[in-house]
Amino acid sequence: MSLKIEGDHIYMPLIESAPFNKGKSKMYVGVPGNLIAYACRLAFQKGFDGFVSFHSKTKLIAHYEKTLGAYHFGGHLMIINTVAAKTLVERYFKS
Repeated sequence: MSLKIEGDHIYMPLIESAPFNKGKSKMYVGVPGNLIAYACRLAFQKGFDGFVSFHSKTKLIAHYEKTLGAYHFGGHLMIINTVAAKTLVERYFKS
């Protein structure tokens, strides 16, 4: 994952799973969600109210809406708002 601090949110130019951690035979469960939750937590720490944006592959848009609570803004742009970010941070960072 790579992150870029924008003026009012965190942008994720890249998030990728290792080949051994894709599909039904993946070694670890929840790695992408954990990484995205980290980006959301950073967005809260930076004063961006948890806002994170990223561009999605077309076939994953519905998946990100369902699993992350992301909003499809148009084209391939996805937005994670304050409510969805808070949910992710609470799910992956128990403290």
